[in-house]
Amino acid sequence: MVSLIDEEPTQATHPACVMVFNANDPSGAGGLAADVTAIASVGAHPLPIVTGAYARDTAEIFDHFAFDEDAVTEQARAALEDVQVQVIKVGFVGSPENLSVIAGIAADYADAPLIAYMPDLSWWDEVQIDLYLDAFKELILPQTTVLVGNHSTLWRWLLPDWSTERSPGARDIARAAQELGVSYTLVTGIPLPDQFIDNVLASSLAVLASEKFERFEAVFSGAGDTLSAALAALLASGDDLAESFTEALSYLDRCLEGGFRPGMGHIVPDRLFWALPEEDTEADSDEPSSFSTLDFPSNDTKH
Repeated sequence: MVSLIDEEPTQATHPACVMVFNANDPSGAGGLAADVTAIASVGAHPLPIVTGAYARDTAEIFDHFAFDEDAVTEQARAALEDVQVQVIKVGFVGSPENLSVIAGIAADYADAPLIAYMPDLSWWDEVQIDLYLDAFKELILPQTTVLVGNHSTLWRWLLPDWSTERSPGARDIARAAQELGVSYTLVTGIPLPDQFIDNVLASSLAVLASEKFERFEAVFSGAGDTLSAALAALLASGDDLAESFTEALSYLDRCLEGGFRPGMGHIVPDRLFWALPEEDTEADSDEPSSFSTLDFPSNDTKH
């Protein structure tokens, strides 16, 4: 059992708080929209810091406009001086300058575990990608408790010189991340035979947990933000790391199962799937409906 919150939780009178740095996504597929909805959905309170804004729809990202680093700093410092934060999550923040100020904030609140999510940046300018990834390695990864990312994204980033015929496993990626200061790595979308994918939580020494799913044929936007935000919220609420991993994947699975297409692009996870009325609910029942955020049905979804 790995607990990332140092203090035993007291009898809380309010939900745990998660500060999340991310860009606004006007399509609602990912970014802060995904973070806020997922964090609240699993029972924590989001403190969203806007680091910039995408110009995008549900199919593709056209551009991104980063906020000035002073605007990011002022937002975060104002909230942190007022609210005790249990976990910090860092998504896409748009510039090395923003990464620098976030690293300084995280260092000042080092007791709060930091969850870092690295999305696919192939839509961006190649020079900007290189500058951003280098800054992330230098500034954010040394403070990262759990790094979350897709297998192909983390492989290309952390193991660019991988030359063997065998693709790197989760522990290979975790070892590379550990050399940069990361304690644990959550690798998603590892290809398996027969249309299955694996999701693995690992350290440099061992695999802590894994969950295998059958691959969905559909294309989703916002799955990575959803998973990393749910993981951050569950850790903030006091779950240990392995339990948070399992529950966050179960939550994502249900979100994808209920996914919908609000536009002409990709499918968006339904992060509020539990709010829909049950089809088999008896009309004459006098019992009020309820939802326990950590008591999801058993995972039998086909991916």
